[in-house]
Amino acid sequence: MGKLKLILSNLVTAVIVAVVTSAFWISAYGNGSREAERVEPAAETAEKASSTAEARDEVSLAPSGLAVPVTGIKSANLIDTYTHSRGGGSRSHDAIDIMADHGTPVVAAAPGKLEKLYFSKGGGGISAYVRSTDGQWLYYYAHLQDYAPGLKEGQTIKRGDPIGRVGVTGNSNPDGPHLHFAVYRMKRGEKWHEGTPVNPYPLLAGKRSGG
Repeated sequence: MGKLKLILSNLVTAVIVAVVTSAFWISAYGNGSREAERVEPAAETAEKASSTAEARDEVSLAPSGLAVPVTGIKSANLIDTYTHSRGGGSRSHDAIDIMADHGTPVVAAAPGKLEKLYFSKGGGGISAYVRSTDGQWLYYYAHLQDYAPGLKEGQTIKRGDPIGRVGVTGNSNPDGPHLHFAVYRMKRGEKWHEGTPVNPYPLLAGKRSGG
């Protein structure tokens, strides 16, 4: 009987040890998985922040304080296309085209609020509208290839923040990728598709319009 009790005691002890050991490893594995889940978003955030910082490093500032909205482009590289005709001469351009390679980052010329993300197949294609902090100006970015990751309507935009990439969407020559950039003077109550166009060239180039 004494030997039987000893065997039973040892068996119970072995079972308890096995259960405790299994619970430990299950707990350790589970914690590891949760740690990985927490770290991954942090890594993505860090990568996005790094990408934003790199884009800002390549931004050129105009004498007006606006950022040239295509990275790697200097004020001296700009051409005044504001009065060039479009649609067979039926309408004025009311914007400037900033030529750049397909996929070149497009950044915010000025701080404000992202008011509208819009697609127009026969117009500006993939486009974005940012209203200035004081509400008096609207900045229009068109013919984008795509939007910057995470871009959404209503978000606060800082000068130099990524907007998208240069493309040829909408009514644009596929052989000439560029950013169609327009500036509008806004009256109180005017919506994103309204406003009075203002030539961006003098603001970005620091020179008078060529006419």
